[in-house]
Amino acid sequence: MDRVRVGLVGGGPWARTVHAPGIASHPGTELAAVWTRRPDVAAELAAEFGARSYTDLEVLLDAVDAVAFAVPPQVQGRLALFAAAAGKHLICEKPLAGTVDDARAVVEAVERAGVHSTMVLTMRHAPAVRDWLAEMPQEPAGPDTVAFARWVSGSLLGGPYCTSPWRAEEGALSDLGPHVIDLLDAAVGPVVEVPWARYEEPDLWRFGLLHSGGAQSTVTLSMRVPVDPSEIDFTVLGGAGRHRLAGRGADAPICYAALLDELVAAVDGSGPPPALDVTRGLWLQELVEAVRAAVG
Repeated sequence: MDRVRVGLVGGGPWARTVHAPGIASHPGTELAAVWTRRPDVAAELAAEFGARSYTDLEVLLDAVDAVAFAVPPQVQGRLALFAAAAGKHLICEKPLAGTVDDARAVVEAVERAGVHSTMVLTMRHAPAVRDWLAEMPQEPAGPDTVAFARWVSGSLLGGPYCTSPWRAEEGALSDLGPHVIDLLDAAVGPVVEVPWARYEEPDLWRFGLLHSGGAQSTVTLSMRVPVDPSEIDFTVLGGAGRHRLAGRGADAPICYAALLDELVAAVDGSGPPPALDVTRGLWLQELVEAVRAAVG
């Protein structure tokens, strides 16, 4: 089939360094259109990657098969409803929306429209991460297993993402939390409870997760610790064996290309729907809010 025509909504650093070049270089996709709230930014980005810029989002939707979002969650949650209703496949960032209710509305819109969707959970598409998960037992780990996850960075102290208002306001829990919870859920079994959580200023989150087979995991997150590069570590110990994963597994462009592989295969009928879809995004957002509620 022809390449999937993708419209990019957003023009910030992540759109410029991951979405746009990833879509433009993938053999199964074409970066056909760009829209941002600032027409000059859209025009500049579109020109760089051989796309067309649009000032009207509804007109953009008529010109594409799929929409990739690189905007704040509250904006994505609104615009994804229109894109799904227009029959467009979705590439969504996390968090899926500004609230759990808005995220649920996106899931319902995708289900009504019968379109495909995928969440940009980049780590899960890294070859090293996939190999690490393949080492795990197929059944959920039992109460004789514990897991630990640590993701500590200084990305809110400087760099391209430190000026992002929603990241500055919500911190590591909303930005890093979905990645970490998703990976622990996949490694030792579905999360069924958040037994405890602690938060300390300026941005230190610590919480526990209980998994369906009885395994427990402990998470530490921060984006305001002066370290470079980030410290990322996942460890599983006990009855499930001894398994350690250090780092992201691969850089974002490699992971994004694998994500597009899955979406293109689903769209052309040669592969199953992406497993990490907006339903997964809703589930992760519910768990992030459960952590926030456990803090009190």
